[in-house]
Amino acid sequence: MAGLTWNDQYSVQVRELDEQHKKLIAMVQTLHRAMREGRGKQELNKIFADLVAYTASHFSSEERLMKMHGYPDYQAHHEIHAKMTNKALSLQQEFQAGKAGITLDTMKFLEDWVAKHILVTDKKYGPFLNEKGVF
Repeated sequence: MAGLTWNDQYSVQVRELDEQHKKLIAMVQTLHRAMREGRGKQELNKIFADLVAYTASHFSSEERLMKMHGYPDYQAHHEIHAKMTNKALSLQQEFQAGKAGITLDTMKFLEDWVAKHILVTDKKYGPFLNEKGVF
């Protein structure tokens, strides 16, 4: 699978958040593998639900650190998280209702979305948190 794979370019230089990003990427890989292997809807639904729940938990961790240290772009980052969470929940509900499947296009979308969020949005807070002594 060529999909999303952790490498150091994704590091935000904050150990806790890097570990969470690694887990998030691994969960996307698990969903992709399950989709490719043709696993049943029930199993895909559980994997997807776990991914959505973990994403929400991860976003809370990021936002907690941002708020605690006065990150100036907190509100904008929070709004991006809210939009991403709503989109993920919408995809999950469509899949559960049988209105959408987990396809290669869906996986490409999820992989690009996670990668872009880490590389563009999350990378911005790393230096700020590092200056505050958070590594």
